[in-house]
Amino acid sequence: MTEHETGPRGPGAAAAGPPPRRAVRVVDTSTRDGNQSLWGATGLTTGMVEALGPVLDRAGFHAIDFTSSTHLAVGVRWHREDPWERVARMRAVVRDTPLSMITTGMRFMSWDRAPEALIRLSMRVLARHGLRRVQIAEPMNDTAAAARVARIAKEEGFEQVVAAVTFTESPVHTDDLFGAAARALAAEPAVDAIYLKDPGGLLTPERAAALLPPLRAAVGALPLELHSHGTTGLAAQVYVVAARLGVDVLHTALGALANGTSQPSLTRLVENLAAVGIDVDVDLDALAEAEEIIARIAEEQGLAPGVPVEYDLRPHAHQVPGGMMGTLRRQLAELGLPDALPAVLEETALVRAELGYPVMVTPYSQFVGSQAVLNVVAARAGQPRWSRLPDEVIRYVLGQFGTPPGPVADVVREAVAASPRTRELDVPPDEPTVEQLRGKIAAALGRPAAVVSDEEVVLRSVLPADAVAAVAAAGPAPAWRFDGRGPSATPVTSAAEFARASLAVPGWRSLTVTIGDERISLRRGEPS
Repeated sequence: MTEHETGPRGPGAAAAGPPPRRAVRVVDTSTRDGNQSLWGATGLTTGMVEALGPVLDRAGFHAIDFTSSTHLAVGVRWHREDPWERVARMRAVVRDTPLSMITTGMRFMSWDRAPEALIRLSMRVLARHGLRRVQIAEPMNDTAAAARVARIAKEEGFEQVVAAVTFTESPVHTDDLFGAAARALAAEPAVDAIYLKDPGGLLTPERAAALLPPLRAAVGALPLELHSHGTTGLAAQVYVVAARLGVDVLHTALGALANGTSQPSLTRLVENLAAVGIDVDVDLDALAEAEEIIARIAEEQGLAPGVPVEYDLRPHAHQVPGGMMGTLRRQLAELGLPDALPAVLEETALVRAELGYPVMVTPYSQFVGSQAVLNVVAARAGQPRWSRLPDEVIRYVLGQFGTPPGPVADVVREAVAASPRTRELDVPPDEPTVEQLRGKIAAALGRPAAVVSDEEVVLRSVLPADAVAAVAAAGPAPAWRFDGRGPSATPVTSAAEFARASLAVPGWRSLTVTIGDERISLRRGEPS
């Protein structure tokens, strides 16, 4: 034997001792999925995310899961805020950490399937204003469709594309299916990383231990990320298992925007992973400061913070996402049926099976939930199930949102075939070019096409004209500053400035101010 092989002073001695500690990276979801899961996507204004941004940038995140088309639409309808301004202002204060958006690649802001030209133009505008990363969550696990969106994103200026394998439980969703999807996505040159997306929070530690190793092998050298929810009370445990099994990046949230149906708390995860010898390279002081800002926002707006969920098996049956549960409660209250939620959840499981087990993620969770409500209402009126059909369900059965994962039940196909709306909706989708979209908007506005911006083409293609006009009339979104005492109080000197500044005041429904002989009254409607 040589000293190199066994000697106490050779190179082998330097290699002896404890192995290096494993480290994982983190994507912060507070401003996007935390806000959506816990506060209905309405809880944060442009000024608030702008105030939070520099602190998040110092924290050392791999990326910030910042926005989605749903969030941008809510900002327009609820806060009267320009979506491009929101992205640009956040990018101005987040100089180092990539800002990310999530998309299905099939829609933008509206529920209708968008033509490819509109998806391309929206990507172009969002990249231009500062988004650098996109997460593509194709809800059918249609890898060809996801790959096409990935290529569009790269062509239009996104630096990093992360493609999802979307997890669910059903007789047709198998580990072989998930593994094949991971391999196909990893083989696409435009894809930079793969993430396992668990929108229902359905993964258990045991299920994760079985699924993650073959996924890790399937993606090869690409980074593997995990995004889950606390809906069943197990996500925090699943994340520890995932980190030990080689997952590179975990999606977490902070403070009042963590836990509940949101993502696990990062500060608790840091402690849990340290206990098993895994590091998370983040700035703990920055995390504490960010949590303090989020707590102030929650307090001022009267928004409930997320709290850890007790172990709950019910979501495995209905698979209704946490954010949608509140929508169902509101719909039933508006119908005068607040006691019908248990029946609707039971019906949801049946509707999903009869529709071929779509993954319960936007937009399919909305289709399934709405149909379940209609079926319950119909039954209480003495009418058959499936006697009332929304257009989106008809389009789904017609295949306009892709091929359903499993067979659609005969009772559904018969109801769709019998509906007069089916003949009206059963037409090939329109696929205009970007210039055709621009020409249509220009003609409606009575302007030359050359002066209609990409931003205006996108907004006017998907939103009502009055919503776009309201954003223009509101002007720049008010700033919000956290200094330990709350938002800044900037004096206003006119009625117009008061109207704009009022948008930064949280939680109000009506405001009336009288100054001398001038009286200003404002009323805020519910978000659409």
